[in-house]
Amino acid sequence: MNSTRFPRALWVLAATLGMALAATAQAADKAKGEAKANEVCAACHGKDGKTPIDPAYPILAGQHKDYLARALTDYKIESRKNPIMGAQAKGLSRDDIQNLAAYYASLPSDLAVRK
Repeated sequence: MNSTRFPRALWVLAATLGMALAATAQAADKAKGEAKANEVCAACHGKDGKTPIDPAYPILAGQHKDYLARALTDYKIESRKNPIMGAQAKGLSRDDIQNLAAYYASLPSDLAVRK
């Protein structure tokens, strides 16, 4: 390999990786998450994310963002099974999932780690 081409090839690779990482690191939009939550999630989890209509439905407000995103993704790809959540998650885009996770994680909650 020509020594003058190697640095350029390395630079091109680094620039390409940088652009790819920047695209995936787009910030979640809590306002869009709130709108989607009111449209899709509030019927079961409550408008505030902590007043479910049935005690079997979990509190979402105050949960960790990464946990919520992983759970929704797992429902979407069917590695986590629940007929209701699977059907709801199927219609969510990647951005919807990130936005919902950011929104619910930002809400105040009584959730706490007990020692």
